Amino acid sequence: MLNNVIIMGRMVADPNLRQTGNGISVCSFRIACDRDNTTENGQKCDFIDCVAWRKTGEFVNKYFMKGKPILIQGRLQIRDWTDKDGQKRKTAEILVENVEFCGGEKKPGVAPASTPAPAQSAPPVFDEMPDVGDDLPWKDDGFEDIAGLPV
Repeated sequence: MLNNVIIMGRMVADPNLRQTGNGISVCSFRIACDRDNTTENGQKCDFIDCVAWRKTGEFVNKYFMKGKPILIQGRLQIRDWTDKDGQKRKTAEILVENVEFCGGEKKPGVAPASTPAPAQSAPPVFDEMPDVGDDLPWKDDGFEDIAGLPV
């Protein structure tokens, strides 16, 4: 089973960092994420609650503030809770596992600064497939696949 969410948006407000009774950092924040479809009234967006624990939460609190673009990766979790009036409630939120900077500062007439990516060795490029010959193993050669089953 897979529960993986990747969302890019802007911080709705400054993050809220606090400590549990055991001294573990937990940061809660909300992201405004634009929808692809637009209506007559303009573009719609969703407001998504997020929770980041420990060093990830401390990182969000230190480097992100209201209006900053953010990219998060995590998993969706649904929590049941009871409000002060005794009513049962449900909350959907993203349990953040990774955070990335994205976008740039929007300043009129100024292009965002960019940092060149570190040099990497490029993979070999073939104009055509290399000739591997006819020496390929077949089913009757006794080879097994990774799971140990005959091929």
